[in-house]
Amino acid sequence: MRQMKQRLSALFGGRGGARSAGDGSSGAGGLGWIILGLLLIWALVDSFHIIDQRERGVVLRFGKADRTLEPGPRFTLPRPIEQVTRVDVTQVRSMSSKVAMLTRDENLVNIDFAVQYTVNDATAFLFKVRDVEETLAQVAEAAVRQVVGSRSLDDVQVGNRLEFTNEAREIMQRLLDSYQSGISVSIINFQDVMVPEQVKDAFDDAIKAREDKQRAINDALAYAADVVPKASGRKGRVLAEANGYKQSSVARAEGDAKRFTLLAEQYRLAPEVTRKRLYLETMEEVLSRTPKILIDGEKATTCCICRSTNWCPRRPRPSVPVRR
Repeated sequence: MRQMKQRLSALFGGRGGARSAGDGSSGAGGLGWIILGLLLIWALVDSFHIIDQRERGVVLRFGKADRTLEPGPRFTLPRPIEQVTRVDVTQVRSMSSKVAMLTRDENLVNIDFAVQYTVNDATAFLFKVRDVEETLAQVAEAAVRQVVGSRSLDDVQVGNRLEFTNEAREIMQRLLDSYQSGISVSIINFQDVMVPEQVKDAFDDAIKAREDKQRAINDALAYAADVVPKASGRKGRVLAEANGYKQSSVARAEGDAKRFTLLAEQYRLAPEVTRKRLYLETMEEVLSRTPKILIDGEKATTCCICRSTNWCPRRPRPSVPVRR
């Protein structure tokens, strides 16, 4: 011990090597200064901290959370008075779980989901929740059960997954905020949604029946899309023909009425002439549409112009009955 003291004294400029054993008190004082210097250096090094941009430093004073250090060079009191716990607040952490739950229509389904989250409060993350992973798993399961339990099996399997995950994330965030967990949920994903093996066959039959139903509905809609326009076209054509027939009938009736009114006036003025003219016009109209005319042979006469025994349009019409 005496030799070590002498060497330390010589190292710091003393003459410990030439001193005798009687100078032990002087060597002890030099060792004290050395120890004090080492303690000061250690305190200085232990008090200086460089907090990375991705981190936050939680300062514990005698084991109790005191403050949070922001990124950059920071100073604290040396240990054991204060100590710093670093927390990465930009790291995306994740957890996953697979649970069985009931849907609204009482169907059993296995949900495989994953949660991604970050730390938004380092102090709360370290000390407000005892087991972060376990708490997060229970909160996620509760949120997923609430979302799945409010929907049918068809909605869960073929519905809008984004809507489900957003609703579950909002429920999780409200629960975690009420626990003051210091966690911010980034996203929750339904990785797999499937029915248990025990009911898979029955579920496949139900899916097939639903597909058959949808196919029948599509066929019916296609048939309706083909038949309804045709029926509408026929309806429009019949209505147009009916309106045209109505208008023509009304116009013809009005014309006949006006013509009869004019004939009545002429008949009052010259009854005999009007009667004969009407007879001749009627016969001319009837005979013009008749390809053959039969006349009684005994009363037939020879035309003085065409020498025909039949009636000739160039001679006056006979007064005998005419048959078609």
